[in-house]
Amino acid sequence: MRMMKNNRNETVMVIGIDHGYGNMKTATRCFPSGVARYDKEPIFQNNLLVYNGMYYQIGEEHKEFCAEKTQDEDYYVLTLAAIARELDGKGMNRAKVHIAAGLPLTWHFSVQGKAPVELFIAVVTQKEDFQKYLLQNESVDFIFRNKEYHVEFAGADIYPQGFAAAFYRLQDFKGINMLVDIGNGTMNIMYINNSRPLEKKCFTEKYGTHQCVLTVRESLLKELGTVVDDLVIEQVIRTGTADIGEKYLTVIRKAARDYTKEIFHKLREREYNPELMRLYVVGGGGCMIQNFGEYDKSRVRRIGK
Repeated sequence: MRMMKNNRNETVMVIGIDHGYGNMKTATRCFPSGVARYDKEPIFQNNLLVYNGMYYQIGEEHKEFCAEKTQDEDYYVLTLAAIARELDGKGMNRAKVHIAAGLPLTWHFSVQGKAPVELFIAVVTQKEDFQKYLLQNESVDFIFRNKEYHVEFAGADIYPQGFAAAFYRLQDFKGINMLVDIGNGTMNIMYINNSRPLEKKCFTEKYGTHQCVLTVRESLLKELGTVVDDLVIEQVIRTGTADIGEKYLTVIRKAARDYTKEIFHKLREREYNPELMRLYVVGGGGCMIQNFGEYDKSRVRRIGK
């Protein structure tokens, strides 16, 4: 988040928001991308957002995978919650906001340019749809966590997921490189050769960490006849361990290793060759690579935490 002046010399707050299938992320906040809608005020109100006469529990339930994030109002409500969390962190409840958001590569983007300083993003149909979706109101009043907010929207820019991690360091991408962003619902792949992203070598796979959780859950049920809370499975995926019995850990780790092998298989289908290129991994799924992957650590680098 940063402040800037518009052409009328008004102060505008730029807030970056990653609209993930698993989590909403800003510069300082991260919370589950779940929304439960109520016509009447619910009993539990820890993360309650009130907007347009409706009540929304933020972080409740799991947001199903959808190729079109504009198909319902969930991501708009989640955007309001993300903005509120950023404003609250600054002790504010009113602001003029410019949104910087990200969407999957091949569904929404083509990338062109001759050099890093000339690089720009030519965005196609769904970028415009998502931009209109985020800017459907010039201003909005809502309540989040019993605090009133007033937000005026100054604009919205849409960028490809994962690319932000590389944009300011393109000069480091010498030779042939593959950048892979493993999120909750998708895995986005981009080639960056001699500091230049390749428009025709961008791919999106529906193969994220949530699919890994589902695979692990099925293995536990098949081998041990037990249903384990997803929070436990996610902890093992993130850290490699959890405070549970060894037999459960063994099953979870094996399923996670098998899933991670399939990630590398999908990368090889996109012509990944560790002897000919370097691999850069971003996104939450990077922890799977780190904890369960078999690879040459000198040629694979994880960007971010």
